[in-house]
Amino acid sequence: MGDQDLPGVLVSDLEGPHGICEDHAEDLKRHFNLITMQDFLENKAQLGPQIQAVYIWCGRPAVSQELLHSLPSLKIVASAGAGLDHLDLGLMASFGVKVANTPHAVSSPTADLGMALLLAAARRVVEGHQLAVSPHTETFPTDYMGQQVTGATLGIIGMGSIGYKIAQRARAFEMKIVYHNRKRRKLEEEEAVGAIYCERLDDLLQWSDFVMLAVSLTPQTQGLIGKRELRLMKPTAILVNIGRGLLVDQEALVEALQTGLIKAAALDVTYPEPLPRDHPLLELKNVILTPHIGSATHQARRQMMENLLCLLNTNVSCLYIQIFLWAGVGFQVSWDRVSPCLTPLYLDCFPLCAVGPTCFIGGRQVFFRIVLSLLTVPHNTTYFNQSWR
Repeated sequence: MGDQDLPGVLVSDLEGPHGICEDHAEDLKRHFNLITMQDFLENKAQLGPQIQAVYIWCGRPAVSQELLHSLPSLKIVASAGAGLDHLDLGLMASFGVKVANTPHAVSSPTADLGMALLLAAARRVVEGHQLAVSPHTETFPTDYMGQQVTGATLGIIGMGSIGYKIAQRARAFEMKIVYHNRKRRKLEEEEAVGAIYCERLDDLLQWSDFVMLAVSLTPQTQGLIGKRELRLMKPTAILVNIGRGLLVDQEALVEALQTGLIKAAALDVTYPEPLPRDHPLLELKNVILTPHIGSATHQARRQMMENLLCLLNTNVSCLYIQIFLWAGVGFQVSWDRVSPCLTPLYLDCFPLCAVGPTCFIGGRQVFFRIVLSLLTVPHNTTYFNQSWR
C-alpha cells in the first residue's frame, strides 16, 4: 500500500524543535500518510480532502476555523498532553470533529516535577548551587536557611489526576494536605492521602505553607491567583505553578515577591513562553523558572506518542477504565456483555496474575485499556480525559 492510500494525518513538522521524533515518525508512517503543515499550505486543494486527523505535538499545528474549513474529511484532532486550552472545543464540535488528549501519560512526571520545584524552592537549591560554584565563594555562610517541607501544609488547587499524584508524593514527606477542586473527591480517596477538602479557596490560601497550582486553564480559572489571593497567603508561603501561566496574574506575583508578600515562587509555566529577556521574574532571586518541562521525560513522551498513535490508528481510540478489585475476587471479561457492537482489539492489565477471560487480582487498583472503534462509540464520549470508577 502506497502512502497515498493511507489515511492522511496533518503534522506540524517531521524535523526541528516542533517536529515528531524520528522513531515515532517511522511508527506513524506505517499506518498513515504524514502531511506536514508546509506541504499542506502549498497544496491545500489536493491534500486537504486526504487529511482525516490532525496530530498536535508541542501545541502545533494550531487548529483554526480556517483550517477546519480546509479539511472536509477531518474526523479527529489528537493532542499530546493533558491541557486542551489551545483548542476551541466548541468550534471542533460544530464541525463534528472529535478531540482527544493524553492526560494519563503526563500525570506522574508532572507531579514529580511539581514536588521537585517545591523542594528546590523550599531549600533554595538554585541559590545554593550558585553559591557553591561561584569563584568568589571562600566560605559557606552558616545562616543560609530554607524552609522545612516535612510536616508543612500543602494546598493543592486542582485535585485531578496530577493533583492527586502530588498528594500521594507529599504524604511521603508527612505533609498536611488540603485541596480545592471544582468537585470534591470521594471520601476513600481523601483518606488514602490524608487530604482535607477546602470548599473556599481563601481558606486554603490562608492555611498553606506551599500552594501548588495543578488546575486546568479555563475562562473560570484564568487569573485565579491575583493580588487579592496573594495577600491572603502567608509571608513565608511558596507558590508553585505546574498548570498554565495564565492562572496567575504575573504583575501581581512580581510585586508580591519583590515586597515580601510571599516568600518565593517556582514556575514551570509562564505567559508568554519564554518570557521576554527583560522580564522582572528573570531577575528575582526568590524565583525558580523551568521551561515547561512537566511531561519532559523519555518515558512520558514515549507513552504520549504511543497513545496518540493508538488514537489515530484507523478509527480507533483508547478508553481507560478504572476498576477496583478486592483480594480473591475474580473478574470475568465478557465482551458480549460490554456491548454487542463494540469490537475489542486488545486488553492491557497492570499488574495481573493471569491473562485470559478471568483474572484474579488481589487488592490492587487495576487499569484496563480497551481499544474500541471510534465509529461505534457514542459521539459525545470524551477520550482519555474521562475515567470510569
